Amino acid sequence: MTKYIFFDLDGTLTDSQKGILRSLHHALEFYGIGRSDDELKKYIGPPLLETFERGFGFSREKAADAVAKYREYYAEKGIFESSVYDGIPELLSELQNTGRRLAVATSKPEEFAVRICEKFQIARYFDCICGSRMDETRSRKAEVIAYALERCGQEGSRENVTMVGDRSNDIQGAQANKIRSVGVLFGYGSRKELTDAGADFLAETGADLRTLLLER
Repeated sequence: MTKYIFFDLDGTLTDSQKGILRSLHHALEFYGIGRSDDELKKYIGPPLLETFERGFGFSREKAADAVAKYREYYAEKGIFESSVYDGIPELLSELQNTGRRLAVATSKPEEFAVRICEKFQIARYFDCICGSRMDETRSRKAEVIAYALERCGQEGSRENVTMVGDRSNDIQGAQANKIRSVGVLFGYGSRKELTDAGADFLAETGADLRTLLLER
């Protein structure tokens, strides 16, 4: 039985698309850049500095300024322009009741992740909520997972840990830390993205995810 299950936040526990896209628009409009929602959806999940540097060709300094601009909107409004996916609280409760230990591992700043989980009343299911620092360090998913393994005391018991996420960085972060991964298809990543990244398992629906996690 998998003892510890790490969950990504955006696109895995919560549908946070609206708040993230509005925050991206807020930042990009400051620089005179216009993009459609469809064009921006691929940036939901990866670290923000990486998004502005690789996605828009910003220098590190300009990307840091863009992150600050993004958070002008996100910290005030975007953070709660989201909802928990149907069935997630029930799944978390069932996993907890069957002896699994749960944690959040997100590239989102930990301060924001804690606020979101508390707002939507799912914080009580997690032993720890792990995220990046506000200065965007420890934002790569491999770094966050390593931090979660340390906080959960599982550095030496990685065979007991599974990562659940919706984007390739979740899967690659799991591989870097030598733990199993489940890619969920109800989030923001495609089947091809998750398959190409090397997900050990795929869950089409919340019901599929329940079956996978309770049987392993």
